[in-house]
Amino acid sequence: MFDSPAWFALLQAHGLAQPPRRCWNWPLAPATGAAQALYLPLMQQQPGGPWLALSNYYSGLYGPVGASERLAALTEAQWQAAIAALRRQPAGHGLRLQPLAADSAWLALLQAQLRRAGYWTDRFFCFGNWFQPVPAGGFADYWAQRPSALRHSVERGQRRLARAGPWRIAIVQAPGPALEEALAAYLAVYAQSWKAPEACPAFMPALVRWAAHQGALRLGLLWRGTQPVAAQVWWCQDGKALIYKLAYVQGQERFSVGSVLTAALMRHAMEVDGVAEVDYLSGDDAYKRDWMAQRRARVGLLAFDPRRPRGLLAAGRHFAGGWWRGRQRDPDQS
Repeated sequence: MFDSPAWFALLQAHGLAQPPRRCWNWPLAPATGAAQALYLPLMQQQPGGPWLALSNYYSGLYGPVGASERLAALTEAQWQAAIAALRRQPAGHGLRLQPLAADSAWLALLQAQLRRAGYWTDRFFCFGNWFQPVPAGGFADYWAQRPSALRHSVERGQRRLARAGPWRIAIVQAPGPALEEALAAYLAVYAQSWKAPEACPAFMPALVRWAAHQGALRLGLLWRGTQPVAAQVWWCQDGKALIYKLAYVQGQERFSVGSVLTAALMRHAMEVDGVAEVDYLSGDDAYKRDWMAQRRARVGLLAFDPRRPRGLLAAGRHFAGGWWRGRQRDPDQS
């Protein structure tokens, strides 16, 4: 989802509160035969600022467009050409990429090559990413492994919903009139939830329609009678389910509508879509520990070119600031 040309086009068209000053696709490897070109979409926000990943709070992950494993096959001359192209850019004095998979091979390789070319680099923590490998027994095993408090909350919520009147869950996947109705219901739920209004109101409708056309959308809705009270947007593709957005109407907490809907979508992803992993994307919210068994880090990469005044100044500020914060944490260190 997060490393396709369509994703970056969608983000640039609908997901940036302020348009970037400049955008550039940093070429890492040319197209060869059936393989597409490999590049990193970058943007510059401020005059004189560094290159930044074309990403923001809508991005669960960032990486190169194209097969990132091709980076391992690049020759030294190709790496030199790629980094020389970065240096020639006015904003090439600095680079900030995030959020990245901390254990990705392409990140380690890129950082090593930047260092070899004379850039000073550093990593920083972005957020925790909770995820769940699907056990061999599918949803039944997964659900049995969940904390008893979560399972009882879902069961209690289902009973309360049934006693209160008719209710149903719908999972919409395909383009068409049903999708537009479901999208309107999602927006209505979100507007009545505890969440702040979207910074870019056009982004989610565009994302939902794009996901539907890709066959990846799972837009789940819990209805009480004719009122939608919980909504979630999932992306299911290539054996993974990404939980992208979720909300419920304030005042529906006693019915555990969010948890009831999540359980239904988990079952659908594991039993119908047959995914191997469910991913909660960004954040260390406490409730995610009940739903997911494992956690990994998403990080950022900084690179500074000390040969250029702006790069040297930015590096000095960054590393001196890190040293000072470390001294404040441990004033006795030498």
